[in-house]
Amino acid sequence: MTILYEFHNNLYVNLTNRCPCACTFCLRQTTDHMGDSGSLWLKEEPTAIQVISEFSKFCMPNYNELVFCGFGEPTEALDVLLDVARYVKHTWPSMQIRINTNGLGSLINNRDIAPLFHGLIDLISISLNTPNAERYLELTKSKFGIGSFQAMLDFAHNCTKYVPKVVMSTVSTTITPKEEEQCADLCKQTGATYRIRPFE
Repeated sequence: MTILYEFHNNLYVNLTNRCPCACTFCLRQTTDHMGDSGSLWLKEEPTAIQVISEFSKFCMPNYNELVFCGFGEPTEALDVLLDVARYVKHTWPSMQIRINTNGLGSLINNRDIAPLFHGLIDLISISLNTPNAERYLELTKSKFGIGSFQAMLDFAHNCTKYVPKVVMSTVSTTITPKEEEQCADLCKQTGATYRIRPFE
């Protein structure tokens, strides 16, 4: 099974296939891999020791970032994520560490997890998708219901206190220019940077 894979000159960590959402646009509905990876469907979730042992197969200084992002929401495997991040920060201090997330990690773990990222995570990228709570639920089908949208915004705001850079993103051409302006305003309110990602 694929635990680590290369994509866009970064090294990605595939920790889990669990996710509280069933997004209508999720790539895993139409493919089983990203880039040159093998199948990202896991037979079992790797332990921190298993993930760390995989690093020996890669030349870590060659990568711009280590990114927690696979076929699942990485904060579903929070303890493993934190253990691996600690190891990487200790072993390669200059390596930037990013989490790509739906922003529902605090709901998943029943507590505010943002403080746990202090000193470990350099960048958190959160899928904002839309400025509207009802539309957000239609798109993501979050098991947490309509409150998911506000929880995601709260998570982003809390992360700005502990993580150097917090980015919230939408995908180009999927929402209107007016909605993009509304997303930019939401990001300003939370303290996050707004990014419009190219459609892939």
